[in-house]
Amino acid sequence: MSQIRVRVVGAGISGAVAARLLAERGAWVELWDKRAHIGGNAFDTQDEHGVWMHPYGPHIFHTQSQKVFDWLSRFTEWRSYEHRVKASVDGKLVPMPINRTTINQLYDLDLDEAGVDAFFASVRQPYHPPANSEQAVWSCVGQDLCDKLYRGYTRKQWRRDLSELSASVVTRIPVRTNDDDRYFSDAFQYMPKEGYTAMFERILDHPHITLRLNQPFDPADAAHHAGCDALVYSGPVDAFFQYAYDALPYRSMRFEHTHHANTDHYQPVAVVNFPNEQAYTRVTEWKHMTGQVCSGTTLTHEYPTDVGEPFYPVPSDASQQQFDRYKVLCEAQENVVFIGRLAEYRYYNMDQAVASALAKSSALASRLGLMEEAA
Repeated sequence: MSQIRVRVVGAGISGAVAARLLAERGAWVELWDKRAHIGGNAFDTQDEHGVWMHPYGPHIFHTQSQKVFDWLSRFTEWRSYEHRVKASVDGKLVPMPINRTTINQLYDLDLDEAGVDAFFASVRQPYHPPANSEQAVWSCVGQDLCDKLYRGYTRKQWRRDLSELSASVVTRIPVRTNDDDRYFSDAFQYMPKEGYTAMFERILDHPHITLRLNQPFDPADAAHHAGCDALVYSGPVDAFFQYAYDALPYRSMRFEHTHHANTDHYQPVAVVNFPNEQAYTRVTEWKHMTGQVCSGTTLTHEYPTDVGEPFYPVPSDASQQQFDRYKVLCEAQENVVFIGRLAEYRYYNMDQAVASALAKSSALASRLGLMEEAA
């Protein structure tokens, strides 16, 4: 059988996973990325002070999928990590997602679990089903908690009101009546023991993968499509089609990194949300997340913006309808596969991005006639 050549655009988690699977199935893979490093936004490194951090904001791995966990475990050992977040509201730091402690602290109460359940029942305004994020929050916790913890954060993050966003934006955040203050409740909650970059390096360590960094991809340049039997694309889907149906709305992020010498820890948890008057949405302190022991600590403030690299597809009905027109173009492409948050226009968690990349690249391998177990 002649050699099958596949070009993968984007060396983030979706592209890296696809490249490895295709290489193991026998394809010769060229992996392009316009940046000078692998890992996409999950890239991690040490800052100038020696503190291990994520320059593009926090990435926490959590999943219910044994398959995804097992696949990634081929390339990393893990450090157990349960993510915790507090929100700065009314001069207090309260657990987020909302739990019993949140209610008791915000309202100076002393409710047990049954009391919290009764509290929610007294304030919620049910919508069946909720048409948007505002109705979803009101259905769970009522208007006051919505305004304190959700509305301002959402306006900053998305530059849209809760009423303009899909209910899925907030339904991914649990509400609890007990004292469980973990942000996630998945069975597998870990961080790569040596960091994400080291994990990506192992994923891409295969003789059939050729890595080309500082290599932008121009969808309009025929040469960038030439020399391969198939293309796997993880960039913005609207850019691929040269904005045939106008630019899709994405949100970007500006990061401000600050170091505090001679400070062990600056805040009590890895992430503190600021849902109200501050311009930034959250502050991450990396030592909580990485477990690193070192002198000083580094913080990252996040400022959402419409300017810069696209990070998040905007989850609204209008943007979904616009994407659906692009999806028709995607489905008409022969041997071009679209994967990841930007190309699929899906607000994926990391494990969902891995699962999608595995499924789509495996289907492509089968279409190309590649063997199930080639390497």
